[in-house]
Amino acid sequence: MASKFGLAGGIPERRVRPIWDAVDSRQYKAALKLCTGLLAKHPTSPYALALKALILERMGKPDEALSVSLNAKELLYSDNIFHFDDITLSTLQIVFQRLDRLDLATSCYEYACTKYPSNLELMMGLFNCYVREYSYVKQQQTALKMYKTVGEERFLLWAVCSIQLQVHFTSGGVKLLALAEALLKKHINSHSLHEPEVLEQQEKYDAALEVLSGDLGSLLGREEDKLRLQGRLLAQASSYAAASEIYQKVLESCTGEHTCPSCSVDSALSNKTSLSQELVESRLTSALSFVQRLQENNSSDCVRGPHLADIEIERQRCLNGNPNNIKLMEALVKYFHRFVLILEKTIVNSLHWALGEISGLSTLMVNPHGFPPPWSGRSWQILEDSSLASDVEIYLHMLSGNEISELLDEISGSFDASSVSVNTLGLTITLFKVQELLGTLFTKPTAELQGIAKRMVDTFYKNLSLSNELDPQESMYGEELLSMASSILVQLYWRTRNLGYLLEAILVLEFGLTVRKYVWQYKIILVHLYSYLGALPLAHKWYITLEVKNILLESVSHHILPQMLNSPFLQHAADLVKDYLKFMDDHLKESADLTCLAYRHRTYSKVIEFVQFKDRLQRSMQYLSVKSDSVMLHLKQKADSLDEVESILESVSHGTKLVELSNDDSMKHLTFNEDLEARPWWTPTSSVNFLSEPFDEGSTPASFRTKMCKHKSNEKDGPKLKDAERKSLVPRLVYLSMHGCMTFLRESESNGASSNVNAAGETKTLLEKYARSIGYSFDDALSIVLGMSSGNKAVKDFAPDIVSWMSFAAFINAWNLCSTEPVIPGTDRSSPNSWQIVDNLFKTCIEEQLTDASQMLTSLGNNIPLLARMVTEPISWHLLVIQSCMRAMTPQGKKKKKGGPLERPNTPHLQAIQISVNCMADTLQSVQTWLSDQMRQEQALDALLLHLQGTSTDGPGQISRTLDESAAAASSEIGCRITQSLEPWSSAGVVRRIVRAGDETIAELKKMCAQKLKLLKSASASLSSMLH
Repeated sequence: MASKFGLAGGIPERRVRPIWDAVDSRQYKAALKLCTGLLAKHPTSPYALALKALILERMGKPDEALSVSLNAKELLYSDNIFHFDDITLSTLQIVFQRLDRLDLATSCYEYACTKYPSNLELMMGLFNCYVREYSYVKQQQTALKMYKTVGEERFLLWAVCSIQLQVHFTSGGVKLLALAEALLKKHINSHSLHEPEVLEQQEKYDAALEVLSGDLGSLLGREEDKLRLQGRLLAQASSYAAASEIYQKVLESCTGEHTCPSCSVDSALSNKTSLSQELVESRLTSALSFVQRLQENNSSDCVRGPHLADIEIERQRCLNGNPNNIKLMEALVKYFHRFVLILEKTIVNSLHWALGEISGLSTLMVNPHGFPPPWSGRSWQILEDSSLASDVEIYLHMLSGNEISELLDEISGSFDASSVSVNTLGLTITLFKVQELLGTLFTKPTAELQGIAKRMVDTFYKNLSLSNELDPQESMYGEELLSMASSILVQLYWRTRNLGYLLEAILVLEFGLTVRKYVWQYKIILVHLYSYLGALPLAHKWYITLEVKNILLESVSHHILPQMLNSPFLQHAADLVKDYLKFMDDHLKESADLTCLAYRHRTYSKVIEFVQFKDRLQRSMQYLSVKSDSVMLHLKQKADSLDEVESILESVSHGTKLVELSNDDSMKHLTFNEDLEARPWWTPTSSVNFLSEPFDEGSTPASFRTKMCKHKSNEKDGPKLKDAERKSLVPRLVYLSMHGCMTFLRESESNGASSNVNAAGETKTLLEKYARSIGYSFDDALSIVLGMSSGNKAVKDFAPDIVSWMSFAAFINAWNLCSTEPVIPGTDRSSPNSWQIVDNLFKTCIEEQLTDASQMLTSLGNNIPLLARMVTEPISWHLLVIQSCMRAMTPQGKKKKKGGPLERPNTPHLQAIQISVNCMADTLQSVQTWLSDQMRQEQALDALLLHLQGTSTDGPGQISRTLDESAAAASSEIGCRITQSLEPWSSAGVVRRIVRAGDETIAELKKMCAQKLKLLKSASASLSSMLH
């Protein structure tokens, strides 16, 4: 190749290097200047043009970059090019990929491979193009061609890997496994190579084991990897005894492995129902002896696997008919005592490092197909459960009530709670955590619960001195205590509906963050508490401090995004959506680069994992939903300007692509990647909040856990899918409503025949789909709208989806206006009745919200989010229809006839629109008035503080006073840094910030209403002019 002889694309490398140096240092203007000089000397060089295109693309000039790239492509196709090398093509490929035109890059490589069919470098470039296009068949064909050309083993494996991708992602691909096996068999005769994964997929486990025991076994870099694969194959081949022996070897070489203990026991007891009780006991005894040897050979406090295996064996004994749980309890107590010394530091600090690693895309390589990656949500859960109780939760639930009490007494009696030490603190946390996991706190009386919460806070403060010498970013001892105390206080609020408990839950966490501002658990809980309280600015502030990046945007955004989307803070919501879509789009665009890298380094398992991971992300339900949210947010923000709305809709193909994404086939295969385990117990999913429901006095810990699991499992089949489908229809319905009204009224203005039949037909189809997403047929939905508008049906009966019903009514009105047949029974298309239906419905729904609404912050259940949605969605869509109608009916320079004023056939429509405008103005004015009444900061502050001034021993106020007294009495014993951080602490200051955040929310909604009222005032004046 030319580059090997000191040339780059036929140009001396010394002339090209300064350009690349300037590009690498982001000095694009200097690079462009150098490139222009290079083109002056080499005007017909495709490489020089490719360089210029690359620079232009980096400068943010995609159109110019594409034009220059196409010129370079034409030169490559000409007969005057003598230097057709990979460096030119790879440069063009970079440009085309960033311009989202991979097809052009592929065509260049295809042409080059046709011209130079034996050039391996060009064929590899073509293979990479097919990898980026996910063209598995062409990947296979190109890899086989390279294998036939040079006979290298890696290209055969590239072809086999491409076949495996076809098996995973195409229908009927399983038949190709036989082809892969045949290719490998042909190669094995001379190279003694086989691929066990292909045999495993065909369920040829014995053959795979034979291959693994041959030469291929030595190719696996880690002995543990070979043993794990061998154990899995033996288990799948029903050789359970042999599998158990293999897993024992894994444990001997990797004693910290958590999964292998259970694998070993499960293998030993497979087909347990067919074994006698004596044989099962014999195998368990043998397994226990092996585990005890492991414990003796490895005394490290960081290795928990063998000790967990000990507990698992005792569990199996109980399941085998041995009702005696004494040994199980002994194993549990032994486990807690052994590892309590490391619960605060070893685990937390190692995971603290891991959490720092998740900010890089390299994390995607850890576990691409098991979503989310290990260090995303699960690491957070481990940090929260660093008392080790979560490791043995499944075993704790096997104990009876008396046994639980006995276990708790055993733990509590093993240490002196009054002493200050790491060991005592660890056992104290473990004691509390076991009670929390078992749900025993759920059944305790209110006064006792309050005492436990206060004891947790006191214990945290008393042990602050243990963290005196720690770095500010290092996890402190006892951080879990404040999380548990806050959880108890939330439960007390749920029971009693006393707002003071909820405020104390917030104060406890804010106090912890004042001591150390890096505790992510506190921040997550505060995000949900502030969201529930209506203080969204504070919720958003704490979420931003989490610095959620990269893949965590997919698994963690559910903590804040739904609340922000339903709030008046449209710009904050738009920023969150923008960050999420940027990561998703960039990753989906660049994920193939990781696949190419895996091919290059011959890590073929990662090839499949990367493609599976990309496929899972691409089918993300949240990704589909946020795409619609992004468009809707732009429409909400620009709804007062018809021209800007039209521009937004034009940029998204008038909503057609979103409708296509929401078809039935796509919705069936969506993935749900949110890490729901990191959510607080009272809100297991984004659509469920137990605090909004009455407390069930008769519920038990078991029934409550079942309820939480049911909500999480229903998340995939519940309202979330319907919401995503409904949102994807809105932009298209907005466009059809605007376009249909303008077209019909202009044609009727000119007395022409309507040509809007297709648009009306599409509108009907989408409205039928919209109605189904609410849970009704179109006719039933229309009947419900008419009933609510006339007062025959109660709005409260349809409250959960009331905003969707209002939007449905607005779209029905627009369709009725432009339809050739009457949509609403008893009316014709020129009747203004559909306008009156919308006016009455909107007025009724909003008045009911204002009537039922209570004082914000001081009494929960405020309706700000719902009012914000009403104003920004259905009212905005209705106003867009009004603006479209007015634009269509505005006189276009017509002159009056001599006999008198110009006759306007659309006068009834103008009158109906004027009535609707006045009705919308009155409705929004009532919202403005209600919002103004809420903005009484001092009164709200006094009311909230009153909840914290209780003097009794069984009500809120004790913990807030404890926090204030602790901060005031802070001394040098707990460290200068902690003492200084507590100096500004004040419970009243936190409450004042809550009130301020509430006022900020109200002010934002008032601002929106003011903008709408200004638009309506202008529209009313224009209508008056047109009618007179």
